[in-house]
Amino acid sequence: MTAWDDWIGRSIVQRDRLTPAALARFRATLDSDAAGEVANQAIHWCLCLPDAPTAALGSDGHPLRQDDPGSFMPPIPLPRRMWAASDVRFLAPIAVGAAIERTSTIAAINEKTGGTGQLVFVEVEHETRAGDAVAVRERQTIVFRAPAPGAPPAPAPEPVGEPDLSGWTWRRDVLPSEAMLFRYSALTFNSHRIHYDLPYARDEEGYRGLVVHGPLTATLLLDLAQRELGANALTGFTMRAQAPAFVGEPLHLVGRTKEGGWEMAAIGPDGRTIMAAEAKA
Repeated sequence: MTAWDDWIGRSIVQRDRLTPAALARFRATLDSDAAGEVANQAIHWCLCLPDAPTAALGSDGHPLRQDDPGSFMPPIPLPRRMWAASDVRFLAPIAVGAAIERTSTIAAINEKTGGTGQLVFVEVEHETRAGDAVAVRERQTIVFRAPAPGAPPAPAPEPVGEPDLSGWTWRRDVLPSEAMLFRYSALTFNSHRIHYDLPYARDEEGYRGLVVHGPLTATLLLDLAQRELGANALTGFTMRAQAPAFVGEPLHLVGRTKEGGWEMAAIGPDGRTIMAAEAKA
């Protein structure tokens, strides 16, 4: 038995409604050319949002993790939190006006030791309903870790020219800006300071710049799939975050056919894979 076994199986139910204004703001943030009342895939990450009072936020802007019956996320004493991976199944579209209900359940908690010290992986299963239909099922992996003590900010990538992307058939280049991150934080009610507070991101967490949200990078990949395949074309999408992306650094969104679907990636200016993904129709 581990310290976190009592948290496995804990659930929370949240409710929301997709409004025309919320969908319009989502599309505007991505510079999406989508239209109509059926939402883009990835809209579920902007629904049933955390609603902790401002006074209940920690120094990093995330809600405080507390050991009490009303808390959902376990009080893991590691300050850094990252959305590391997701396995998403799209089962039905979400349309404007739909009543949304999401049930989230702690499925597993695993402790490991990595090169940066202790790590705790929390697996969360989400089921999102739109009206009477199950629209999205997702298993999300969140990793908690300790800060690297006294670590200097990561250096900027070495200028290597544009990475070789000739093996990819889909491509869209995006330059994440402060405005894009601000808008996505607002869409998701995300107050984590690494996305808007440069001194905090640099001096407290050791990043060289403002960090692009992992869900925003995944959303941009799903937007690329929609531009290539049409609306709500996917039944599955899996992603794994491999490196942070930063404001002001080009993000190359790419894809290509593979057996059974498509391989996708977000690639940084130095050729590193920021996020690896697979999609299925």
